[in-house]
Amino acid sequence: MSGARAGRGGRTRGERAMVPPAEFGSYYGRPVLKRPVWKPLDIAGYLFLGGLAGGSSVLAAGAGASGHGALARPLQVGAFGAISLSLVALVHDLGRPGRFLNMLRVVKPTSPMSIGSWLLSGYAPLAGAAAASALSGRLPRVGRAAGAGAALLGPAVCTYTAVLISDTAVPTWHDGHRELPFVFGGSAVSAAAGLGLLAAPVAQNGPARRAAAFGAALEIGATRLMTRRLGLSAEPLHTGRPGRLMRAAELLTGLGTALALGAGHRDRRVAAAAGAALLAGSAALRFGVFLGGVRSAEDPKYTVLPQRERLDAEHRAAG
Repeated sequence: MSGARAGRGGRTRGERAMVPPAEFGSYYGRPVLKRPVWKPLDIAGYLFLGGLAGGSSVLAAGAGASGHGALARPLQVGAFGAISLSLVALVHDLGRPGRFLNMLRVVKPTSPMSIGSWLLSGYAPLAGAAAASALSGRLPRVGRAAGAGAALLGPAVCTYTAVLISDTAVPTWHDGHRELPFVFGGSAVSAAAGLGLLAAPVAQNGPARRAAAFGAALEIGATRLMTRRLGLSAEPLHTGRPGRLMRAAELLTGLGTALALGAGHRDRRVAAAAGAALLAGSAALRFGVFLGGVRSAEDPKYTVLPQRERLDAEHRAAG
């Protein structure tokens, strides 16, 4: 072939590939996976509010035990409000309350949905009792016991939704199953710290500021570790609207933490700004993860290519 130089084995360099790049598709133009039918506002909101509730119960218990009652009370009320709105969002997505109640007919340990339904059914009354006692000042012993119970269930409430979405075939969610509970856990702690900074006087917000630092480190660190490990499956989290939300989440969480640790213990306005940034960052992360997962299900390459890479790796290891 003129203009080409022979390489090893008789192959030539500089010639054009005759086979066009592969395009990933499926029969009749349909995606390989069925797109999740969950409503973004309902389910992403459910993910965020559940994390806020669980994190607030844990932080409230710690604040109460350390004598920060002015911080514990709004967190207990906020936890019950958040879990109530979370259940409203879930039922709205399901279509009618009976569908949620049907999930309580059996206990299936292998089903995150079944375990999660029972978890919420146990957590919500405890959070409600703790909030009622905090608001009324009545039955303080019952309130403390309920708050302790809600705090014990709080970490599971924060993270079970990560297990729930990871237990699907959606590539970005499924492939991120190792780190996603830590991402959601850190995000929940950040959100609870944000609520505490917004609601408590500066003299009482010390536990919230420390929680903000811990939550931000866990959330940002786990997110970066997850996206680096996933490779191609993380691409939907870096591009388009999900990418903008994920970048906003990291920026807001970092900014909120810096404000909280800087002048958050002196200036009420700075503490409130830090709290608002932390809450917004946590919400942006949940919406980014949700929309990124949906996008990965819509494009066949996120299903096909990682499977091929895993098969090639298995063949190399076996051979």
